[in-house]
Amino acid sequence: MLIKTSKDEIESYLVDAANIKGNCNALYIPGNEEEIIEVIKSANLEKTKITISGGGTGLTGGRVPSEGILVSTEKLNKIIELNKEAGFVIVEPGVYLRELNEKVESQGLFYPPDPTERDCFLGGTIATNASGARTFKYGPTRNFVEEIRIILADGEILNLKRSECFANGNILELKTESGKLLKVELPKINIPKTTKHAAGYYIKENMDAIDLFIGSEGTLGVVTKIKLKLIKKPANALSAVVFFDSENSALNFIAEARELSFSNGDNESGINATCLEYFDSHSLQFMKEDLPNIPDKSKAAVWLEQTYNSDIEEKLLELWFGLILKHDGDEDNIWFASDKSELEKFKQFRHSISVKVNEYISGKNISKVGTDTSVPHEKFKEYLDFMKREVESKNLKYVIYGHAGDSHIHLNMLPNNDEEFKTAKLVYKILCKKAVGLGGTISAEHGIGKLKKEYFIDMFGEKQIMEMAKIKKVFDPNLILNFGNLFNKEHFSL
Repeated sequence: MLIKTSKDEIESYLVDAANIKGNCNALYIPGNEEEIIEVIKSANLEKTKITISGGGTGLTGGRVPSEGILVSTEKLNKIIELNKEAGFVIVEPGVYLRELNEKVESQGLFYPPDPTERDCFLGGTIATNASGARTFKYGPTRNFVEEIRIILADGEILNLKRSECFANGNILELKTESGKLLKVELPKINIPKTTKHAAGYYIKENMDAIDLFIGSEGTLGVVTKIKLKLIKKPANALSAVVFFDSENSALNFIAEARELSFSNGDNESGINATCLEYFDSHSLQFMKEDLPNIPDKSKAAVWLEQTYNSDIEEKLLELWFGLILKHDGDEDNIWFASDKSELEKFKQFRHSISVKVNEYISGKNISKVGTDTSVPHEKFKEYLDFMKREVESKNLKYVIYGHAGDSHIHLNMLPNNDEEFKTAKLVYKILCKKAVGLGGTISAEHGIGKLKKEYFIDMFGEKQIMEMAKIKKVFDPNLILNFGNLFNKEHFSL
């Protein structure tokens, strides 16, 4: 096991993609599960706080320590088994998503979850129940997790398999590998009416036990082994970036494409999008330096994709083109992908806006102020209009982009100085409250971490947060694991 204490050696571990910074006494890099157990047991005995570090691609400070020690999972990076016939892969948490994709796709298989940042650790995607553009069709990471192996704060081991252990109403009982019995009382939580939600623990009556740990942000245990379900790789993909001369046209196009996709179910011969991504005029201008062929007059763009297996490309092109024309898409400026390299370029088009936002905030040496809110579909247009009015009333520079198919949008404010940063934080709070008021969530995919706890409380209230905190106390009585994520110290006072 590597142990580093020099500030120069550990500095790069003390920040995440949102430019949130922290501090710790030492960095531990275990090479296997036994060494992780050793570190956790020692820390638990001494009541030393442990922060588990993934790839550093998070946006909420979840992997950024404020005290104690940092434990990186980077050396637990093996693809243990890939079973093509049974359609699964077993991995360690330090495997990169990009590496997994390349491995399984070379075997004609497919792992759908696709966070925008593909250089993330798979352990991090479990911790946050990561999603992305393809969540519109396939759902989040949770839908593909079959088994996880978890080290608890006292070194005990939990092995959880999907559909093997369920809560009895609101009582969940779990048995560790050594036979220790753990009993959890599940509180009643007000769940938002959205297709995506990643704020706090996943809780419902009669739930599958494995789902409590997926999205728990490292606060309940450390994942050391993961079994993921794979599907057959789609034979073909139709992908396009469509430009619009008006924002309303783009939004109406997305709304109808969404409804058609929902109504078609598993039928791939009609419009049945894998993803529907939106970019406002500010996003397009922000990217234009790197992508000069973006049309000057465009007010919005939509990236769409549909996978299929049959020989129906001509029919699908006709259907999509008809829908584009119906909603006044710019027929002279449609980028269609016709091969694998062009499909990859379109993914980079989507990725480039996030990269440029992160470069901007790093250059200004401020933390990211970007929403991760989602609302019910019928409230999406109302919410988007509200967002724009609020940020424009404060004269803040901004870009809006994201998963409009899921009514999940990212408004990233781009303050120029500390004063504008403070204003942006006030606007952010207003936008979170509005999303919750519309039946939505403050976090659809990035989680809460340390950055969003204030809004987490606004969403659920102190009482429900304390009920969630009781669950952590069952698995981590000394509160050593990823302390500071989700909860404040006072949430454990009862």
